[in-house]
Amino acid sequence: MKVQNTTHASNPRRVRAVGHAMTIHRVKPIHRAKPIHRARPIGRALAGFTIMEVLVAVVIIGILAAIIAPNVIGRLHDAKVSAAKQDVSTLAQSLAMYKLDNGRFPTGEQGLKALVEKPVSSPPPNNWRTGGYIARLPNDPWGNPYQFAKPGLHGDIDVFSTGADAKPGGEGEGADIGSWNL
Repeated sequence: MKVQNTTHASNPRRVRAVGHAMTIHRVKPIHRAKPIHRARPIGRALAGFTIMEVLVAVVIIGILAAIIAPNVIGRLHDAKVSAAKQDVSTLAQSLAMYKLDNGRFPTGEQGLKALVEKPVSSPPPNNWRTGGYIARLPNDPWGNPYQFAKPGLHGDIDVFSTGADAKPGGEGEGADIGSWNL
């Protein structure tokens, strides 16, 4: 029997038979370098942001807000005016359907509620549509009820929102939005 030294990583001792002679190989393990572990810095976490990184992010967000906010705020009023005009138009069309069915508009006393519920006050509608003319009375975009006037100042009837100031008349953002200025 013959002994040979060889280097092999998987089996420290291998036996190899060749013909009648048997050879034993003693395998030397391969030495691998151990991974280097760095020491954790004292007083500093492994993950996180420095105060400077946070301050830079806050400054960038502030600059973006200063640029974008005025544009968004100006558009908000325009969107509310547009929604109020659409609602006034819908209410005016529903009142026109009421007149077609009943031969007249509701009275000032009956008001816009006549579009949702059949009026019981005089004069009663002759052909009031079952289910009404609209599902519910909306409020204007500022949370106030829409107004109805018969006779109106601008026509047979006036349907209007008093605007952002919730007072009749007004200019700018407080201007009335009515069926006369659609």
